[in-house]
Amino acid sequence: MPEQHHRPVRRPSSAFDNIVGTHDPAEETRVAHATASALLARVRSDESGESADRLVAFTAEHGIDEIAELWSKAPSRTLPGALWRLYLLQLAIHTDPQTAALLYERGRVELPSADAVIAGAPVPADPDEIVVLIDTILRGAFRGDFAVALDRAAAFARVQASGATHTADDYERTEPGRASELTRRALRLSSYAQDLSAAAALWRTGALA
Repeated sequence: MPEQHHRPVRRPSSAFDNIVGTHDPAEETRVAHATASALLARVRSDESGESADRLVAFTAEHGIDEIAELWSKAPSRTLPGALWRLYLLQLAIHTDPQTAALLYERGRVELPSADAVIAGAPVPADPDEIVVLIDTILRGAFRGDFAVALDRAAAFARVQASGATHTADDYERTEPGRASELTRRALRLSSYAQDLSAAAALWRTGALA
């Protein structure tokens, strides 16, 4: 899963036209929360769905840097932190859908839980279907029940984390470097899953800010 952001950045779309640059941590936090709340309200008020579609396609057109500037430093269990993790999941899958599909399928087979059902991917899911799934989850965050979208994303991350863990075990003796890479990926995905599940619970009580 990518941690560095090297893609070229174009001018932000109208959805991010109020980005404010600052090095003041308190101001960065204020901007992160204000933009996340305003953006979500703005998109939900657009009954045509066009704003949501633009946001789902945003990283493919503009890269991740604009979103990182807004939300990457926000606490994980906040509205901007949750949106940031949704976009990180989407970017990872769009960047390498083949690996994402392989890890998801391995996790689906290995994980003794209902997470694969909650995530909602076809069985088995090919790379294109995995891309469609994460885009559908992100669109659901903007257009549907936000908590349900977060729960689906968390379930998706848990399935992938399981797949990465078991695949790392396969490589442990023959390719330890690859095994370590997959283990780190599994840890990140598990962390995202915990944060997204917690954010979903907070949203349901009106406490996600």
